[in-house]
Amino acid sequence: MRTTAIAAILLAALPAAALAMDDHVAVQPNALKWGPAPPGLPPGAQVAVVAGDPSKDGPYVVRAKVPSGYKIPPHTHPTDENVTVLSGTFHIAMGDKFDTKKGEAVRAGGFFVAQKGMQHYGWSTGPTLIQIHGMGPFAITYVNPADDPRNNTKTSAKK
Repeated sequence: MRTTAIAAILLAALPAAALAMDDHVAVQPNALKWGPAPPGLPPGAQVAVVAGDPSKDGPYVVRAKVPSGYKIPPHTHPTDENVTVLSGTFHIAMGDKFDTKKGEAVRAGGFFVAQKGMQHYGWSTGPTLIQIHGMGPFAITYVNPADDPRNNTKTSAKK
């Protein structure tokens, strides 16, 4: 009898579970709200939140439009950073010193992961659109505090 009652409760819950699985988010490109990158990133990029909230615990998806010559100095993140290049080319390299002779050019359709705590940096050689997803809260710590745009008004993006 007890097994039958448990089975009945589970069966009754199935429609609710099915409805929960039906929840989804579809975002069209023209619905994105673009604005300046947060203060932790060099000026010049435009950012749009696609899903979630990168400032809070939980999954998030953001897009960034970066101009030609945009540079993000060596830094780390407390969580994995997953990046898909949607258009253009984004260069990624590992290490604590910015060197455009190192790294790899990731073209449209390409993907890279910078694991939690990995020192890395990036730059564009033309207008580029990237999508970043991960688990929030998003945070960035520059290897050299002088490169952190939050610490001064001079930006290392112009180096």
